[in-house]
Amino acid sequence: QVQLVESGGGSVQPGGSLRLSCAASGISLSDRAIGWFRQAPGKEREAVACITSGDTAYADFVKGRFTISTDNSKNTVYLQMNSLQPEDTAVYYCATTQKWFFSVWSTAQLYGRWGQGTQVTVSS
Repeated sequence: QVQLVESGGGSVQPGGSLRLSCAASGISLSDRAIGWFRQAPGKEREAVACITSGDTAYADFVKGRFTISTDNSKNTVYLQMNSLQPEDTAVYYCATTQKWFFSVWSTAQLYGRWGQGTQVTVSS
């Protein structure tokens, strides 16, 4: 059974940092593309970042602040988030899709497996 479990969310002040983790079971992340998405209250889900076989992609609004990485030995993908701002407040989800969808990574409908999400709150 494929399962993705996010962790690492919490509350931070503006300018702070968090590292989210997405641990997978029942599937090898090294064979997949893994994306991070977020959804704020009253807003649509939006793509944040994606990684596959060492290639990475980012939404413009997180470039230079967020870094996605993977540890294949732990079957885990990370999202390091720096310089957090109140507008980054959302529930963050990881999801997996086929590697050949990487070119269209921001399309949420292409992701078949999702985690339960972890809350990130940025507030002073």
